[in-house]
Amino acid sequence: MDFELPSELEQIRSEVRKFGENEIEPVANEYDREEKYPHEVMDEAAKMGLLGSQIPIEYGGAGYSTLETIIIAEELFSIDPGIGFCISAASFGTEAIMEFGTEEQKEKYLEPVAAGESVCGAAISEPDTGSDVSSVSTRAEKDGDEWVINGNKMWISNGTVGDFFVVLCQTDPDADGRYNGFSQIVVESDRDGFKADKIHGKLGIRASDTAELIFDDVRVPEENLIGTRGMGFLQQMQFFDETRTGVAAQGVGIAKGAADAALEYAQEREQFGRPIAEFQAIQHKLADMYTKIEAARNLTYKAAWQVDQGEDITKLASMAKEYASRIAVDVANEAVQIHGGSGYVDDFPVERFYRDSKITQIYEGTTEIQKNIIARELLGKGY
Repeated sequence: MDFELPSELEQIRSEVRKFGENEIEPVANEYDREEKYPHEVMDEAAKMGLLGSQIPIEYGGAGYSTLETIIIAEELFSIDPGIGFCISAASFGTEAIMEFGTEEQKEKYLEPVAAGESVCGAAISEPDTGSDVSSVSTRAEKDGDEWVINGNKMWISNGTVGDFFVVLCQTDPDADGRYNGFSQIVVESDRDGFKADKIHGKLGIRASDTAELIFDDVRVPEENLIGTRGMGFLQQMQFFDETRTGVAAQGVGIAKGAADAALEYAQEREQFGRPIAEFQAIQHKLADMYTKIEAARNLTYKAAWQVDQGEDITKLASMAKEYASRIAVDVANEAVQIHGGSGYVDDFPVERFYRDSKITQIYEGTTEIQKNIIARELLGKGY
């Protein structure tokens, strides 16, 4: 058993780290403070091939594996989670097109995302349905050769900057079975009746764009349907193992960034005539922080590797997501504590890491949902 990453993966990590230090770190605080989407940074990320990194090479992407992709996410989030999220989420929603879309859809939608010319979003959650995805009420009805869509979506990433969205709709409300009757449909943001209202005042990842989407008799052509009608919910569930592994990598990155900042500060900050790193209380905090990071990283890498092997990793993905998001919050909290009063203001990055960490316990399935999934898998899926 070899736990060493191949040299090509370490090279990817090094290049992404250098990009983050040069392009993201100098402006991270500005974009966070102003809640501003980093268009200029995104342009540079596109040149690096970081947008849509898993999009196949034939459609202009890098064709990276899940493991390669989460290493990229880890490094980006260790620099700044807000801008890191923007880069990682620029292709969010394209997974369905890659797996179930027609050749025409792949060429039309994947290539511009990989080139940095378009941003995609996945429109799933609604004002009254967060964790209960099977209760979405946004409706799409056939009218001739068009779909007419009505409803609201909430907490949608890339909401006001997205060029198109993969929207989970109810297309067959009378279908048998709770999970049948849903479809995924591509909706371009320039369609009549589409509106996006930006959500302000987020606790963290403030550089990222989040919005409520409103669909008021939005018409799209029949060919915008992804895959088979009525299979949208099952299509969506297929990708949660992968996306939850990605959130685990985000948690590892946040924890790493916060811990590294705390380690550096502890060696520079002096109290009682010596660096605080010489005090055992601080040493124990640092020891616990880095132990948790190493455990979360190994769990996350294993989940990503098994995704690439085509294995069923539902339990492992939820374990990785739950644990890594938890230690992200724990480690960021301790990093602030090590900084003392300096950690409570934005002169140091740990304040931002602390705020940014919490979202990893909420999106892509809350901590409570992950524990439900883990327990269900342990006890048998029929439980």
